[in-house]
Amino acid sequence: MTLASAQVVSPATLAEALALRAEGGWLPIAGGTDLMVQLEAEAIPTPERVLDLSRVAELKGISTDSYDVAIGALTTYTELRESPLISARLPALEEVAATVGAAQIQNRGTIGGNICNASPAGDTLPVLLAVDAVFELGSTAGIREVPARDFWTGYRRTALQDDELLVRVRFPVDRSRRTRFRKVGTRAAQAISKVVLALSYRDESGTWRDVRVALGSVAATTIRVARTEAVLEGSRPGEAVAEVAARTLAEGIAPIDDVRSTAGYRRSVAARVLHRLLREEGGW
Repeated sequence: MTLASAQVVSPATLAEALALRAEGGWLPIAGGTDLMVQLEAEAIPTPERVLDLSRVAELKGISTDSYDVAIGALTTYTELRESPLISARLPALEEVAATVGAAQIQNRGTIGGNICNASPAGDTLPVLLAVDAVFELGSTAGIREVPARDFWTGYRRTALQDDELLVRVRFPVDRSRRTRFRKVGTRAAQAISKVVLALSYRDESGTWRDVRVALGSVAATTIRVARTEAVLEGSRPGEAVAEVAARTLAEGIAPIDDVRSTAGYRRSVAARVLHRLLREEGGW
């Protein structure tokens, strides 16, 4: 069986999409930039029924209120790049979107697809983990919320149930929080990450509080590095603190060797990326 012979349905509303999802046997597709590659490589079984979500308006758009920014699951990387709201509230996410593939991928690929694909190399994932994003998962029973820290349960596995769809992503509005992002790949563009790191903190009169360090491509899932966060918490990062934090990070991760990189390279580069971000933030 080929994908061309699959039954494809394009619901117009979220209620219709969730009703079909509840039936079972429907494979959701958003931009398809990950899914089509997996199907072509025969990495996943060819589906008999495909749920095309592209017409569901409730899954689109970026909005805010006094507490949160909400991003529809079908929001594309291009829309993230061009959103004044994202630029103002979480510029690191705008920066992430600019690193994903080329223009064609950015025009079709979605934040929801990146999240649900659950690749440890997913570029948006460390930023979302670092800012305590929450994912709204919808089913015919209603909406439930799962924090990013609990969503990725293993390599390419998530907390999403068979009858659920990711509806939107939310992260808190915190004007005192600063978040940085850095990706290392084989090339400057159109590269799968070898290391991707997000650093997030609140600056209280020069003292760092509520520090988060999140990493992708160094474990089976996107992770936070608690020991490194503890080094930075309550500090005024200078060269000595940065050296300890970088060393602690290198000791706290266990990357693998694969076709893109070696474990030793990933460990060394992750530590140096953190050190550079700390140096840039500290201005020394």
